[in-house]
Amino acid sequence: MTLPEPVARLWEDLEAARAEVLREAEAVSQRQADWKPGDRDWSIGEIVHHLTVAEVATGKLTTKLFKEYPAGAPQAFPADLTSFAPLPGPSGPGEAPQAVWPEHGRPIAGLLADMRAARARSRQSVERLATCDPRTLRFRHFRLGDLDLAQWWTLQADHDRTHLAQMRDVKARAGFPAA
Repeated sequence: MTLPEPVARLWEDLEAARAEVLREAEAVSQRQADWKPGDRDWSIGEIVHHLTVAEVATGKLTTKLFKEYPAGAPQAFPADLTSFAPLPGPSGPGEAPQAVWPEHGRPIAGLLADMRAARARSRQSVERLATCDPRTLRFRHFRLGDLDLAQWWTLQADHDRTHLAQMRDVKARAGFPAA
C-alpha cells in the first residue's frame, strides 16, 4: 500500500528507531539480557519486553478507536494534512503503567521474535492511518494528555529511543557481564 507522505514518514521513523533497538538487543547473551544494574532497574530483556507490550497496546488502541470511528467521517486521508502534530510536552522517562510492566528472565530469542512479530502487526495499524483523518481518533495518555492516533504512533518511536538510551546505559554500567 502506498502511504500518504506523513504516514510514510511516521513508518520510516518507527522502523529506524526499532532497528536501533534490535541492533542493541541482538548483540546480548541471555546472561546479559537478564542482568540488572540494581533492584529498581530494568534489564535489557525487560526493556525489550516492555517495548513490545507497549506497542501491542498501541495496536489494540488503534483497533478500538477505529471501531468507534464516527459515522460519516472521511474514509480517506485528508489531502491538506501534510504533517502530524508534535507530542505535547516531554515524552522522556517516566513511571510506566503497570499494564506495560515487563517480566524478568524471558528468553532473549523469544523476546526478539515477539518484538519483530508485533512490528509486523503494527504495519497494518499504521496503514489504517492512511484511510482516515487520524486527528479525529483521540485517546487520553496517562501522562501526556489527549493524543490523536498519529501522536500515539509517534510516541511509540520516541518510546523506542528513550529505552534505547536506557539499554545503552545498562551495557555501560559497572558489572555488566562480558558475555
